[in-house]
Amino acid sequence: MKNLFVKIAVAGLLMLVPAIAQAAEGYSTANVNMRAGPSTRYPAVAVIPAGSSVEIRGCLSDVNWCDVEFYGGRGWVSGQYVQALYQQRRIYVGPQYYRPLGIPVIRFSVDNYWDRYYRNRDFYRDRDRWSRGPDYYYRDRDNRDRDNRDRDRNWRERDGDRDGRDRDRDWRDDNQRDDRQRGERQRDDRRGDDRRPDRRDFDCRPGDPTCDE
Repeated sequence: MKNLFVKIAVAGLLMLVPAIAQAAEGYSTANVNMRAGPSTRYPAVAVIPAGSSVEIRGCLSDVNWCDVEFYGGRGWVSGQYVQALYQQRRIYVGPQYYRPLGIPVIRFSVDNYWDRYYRNRDFYRDRDRWSRGPDYYYRDRDNRDRDNRDRDRNWRERDGDRDGRDRDRDWRDDNQRDDRQRGERQRDDRRGDDRRPDRRDFDCRPGDPTCDE
């Protein structure tokens, strides 16, 4: 009786192993990016050449994206670029074929997935923003870029205003300097007129009838 229970337990474990290790062999149909998440907006982590073999580890139920393994690396590829062998023919991987192909339906979490596979990647430092979804990440990035552009524009406008004020001040200074110089020349001319002696002081000689007495 004891041996019977042992055999039943072993048989149960053997039945569980395939379910735990479910996966399917697939083939890429084009040169396709393997990405860090199930969207074309996630960073690309590798390029899978057309015709390359990939191991399909699981697919999402709501969108046709699959978690695949390629040369030891992990990432996500759209099911429309992956085929698998089903009943002696290749079919594109889609939700209707997940169960017949033995592909588990899985979920995606940036935190867990990136912690496991992408700690050494540059984009990992932005994990908190990516964890809210690629749309949020790009919206946040666009907002930051727009803020930076606004700051740059304000900075240029302030510089332009300052340059304009400097030019106006220089123009006024030049005009005032010119006015001062003209005034000084006019005063010098007037003083010169006052100092200039009458020619008669030089031309008249005693007894000359042209001189005034």
